[in-house]
Amino acid sequence: MALLYRYAPLALIFAVFFIQGAAPVPEVNEPYYLGKAIHYWNPDWVQGDFFLETKDTHSVFYFTFGWLSLWLSPIALAWTGRVLTWALLAWSWQRLSFAVIPRRWCSVLTAALLVALIERCHMAGEWIIGGVEAKGFAFVLVFLGLEALARGRWNRVWLFFGAASAFHVLVGGWAVVAAGLAWVALGRDRPKLLPMLPAVAGGFVLSLPGLIPSLMLNGGVDQQVVRLANQIYVYGRLYHHLNPTQLPTEFVQRFGLLLGLWLVLLIITPAEKPMRRLQTFVAGTVAIGLVGAGLSLLVIYDQALAAEMLRFYWFRLADVAVPLGVAMGLTAYVMQKLDVEPNTGKLWLAAAILLAAAHVGDHAVRRPIPVRPPGMKVPHYGSWRKACDWIANSGQIPPDARFITPRMSQTFKWYASRAEVANWKEVPQDAEAIVEWWKRLNAIHAGGGKTREDRWSETLTDVYPGRLVYMARQYDADYLITRSRPPLPFESVYQNRAYAVYRMPIADD
Repeated sequence: MALLYRYAPLALIFAVFFIQGAAPVPEVNEPYYLGKAIHYWNPDWVQGDFFLETKDTHSVFYFTFGWLSLWLSPIALAWTGRVLTWALLAWSWQRLSFAVIPRRWCSVLTAALLVALIERCHMAGEWIIGGVEAKGFAFVLVFLGLEALARGRWNRVWLFFGAASAFHVLVGGWAVVAAGLAWVALGRDRPKLLPMLPAVAGGFVLSLPGLIPSLMLNGGVDQQVVRLANQIYVYGRLYHHLNPTQLPTEFVQRFGLLLGLWLVLLIITPAEKPMRRLQTFVAGTVAIGLVGAGLSLLVIYDQALAAEMLRFYWFRLADVAVPLGVAMGLTAYVMQKLDVEPNTGKLWLAAAILLAAAHVGDHAVRRPIPVRPPGMKVPHYGSWRKACDWIANSGQIPPDARFITPRMSQTFKWYASRAEVANWKEVPQDAEAIVEWWKRLNAIHAGGGKTREDRWSETLTDVYPGRLVYMARQYDADYLITRSRPPLPFESVYQNRAYAVYRMPIADD
């Protein structure tokens, strides 16, 4: 019984994370990262796919986790990775929460508040609990580093954040910067620099497996290509994460309100050292975001320079850190009220639990209801699955076949196990591949519109057939999968009520 009581909070945190993240497989990013991980260990899997054969930037994740793909199907790999990530995140979050608020059950409340606030108040699209990818493991190490920071164990901070950078260089790297700003701001409540230098150097060494591949991505590449790739990345593809001028207004407003609540909590919550150290780190992430917002003004003078600076995700660590600071600050305030004014404190506690339970309960009610996986961005899920399953299992499509696919077909390889020319989701990381990817998308899917909304053709059936033949020959595509109506003038090898598979006439007549 004592053992059950000891581990009950950890089990409940895991349950919160499970309910939050247990959407049907695949999640939005899982075909992207797990596809790369599978291909890393088995290059024959979907051989000849453009995206899978571009340069890798998350090699530590692929190496440490991807080997399971040698025995597990993609779906089993995803669930294994999710459960492992959520378990590690629950363990590391409990340690962090207890370091800041040393009460056993508070870690469950802070965890529920964290996931609610991240989902409902993020500004630039960051998340922690969801599909399996490199940043989930990186945030485990960030939480452990923040626990060390809260306890004043600065040597461990640099080592944990360095290790986080090996898994995800931006998550860990920005954590290092925010911790550095916190160290400066803490004044007397900080260790001297000289004794920390070995740990700082150790953290840097630990970061190298993630840092070196990132630094080598564009080595020897013409700078004009790099500048063009940066602009495609920032203004064409990932503007909703990178460019503050293009973030949804309501996202900015709600994050501003959350930031205001965080500032209020800084004033009214207890000023114990662990909380002050943690909130100083949060302030460091806000400062990073403000610098990024300032850099966005460069677009007025030099679009290429602004893109070069904005591509580093200046805002996304604050998307996690500010909800984290509010979750900790609000819970600490409630605990203080319980100690000083028990009756008022109980009302505050009930309100905080109700807020967290409403969010988690909403997900818990919806999880058993069958829905299409979040990674599915093409219409008619059932018909898409049937078409992809036929491609994978009929025996009529060679394993080395390459397809022209719908622009939003990010689950095609996941279900069909065949290569494709390009899709919208799978933007590469190196400059040359980004430019080539953008060229392919425009060559196949551009509809001629001037705005982002009407830039692309709605479906490949809207594209002139002669252009599709030319693209098939240009990119050695043997087949095409698209909507079955209206029919295209090619040899149909499969058709259902929503999708058709065509063999392309790639040989010159």
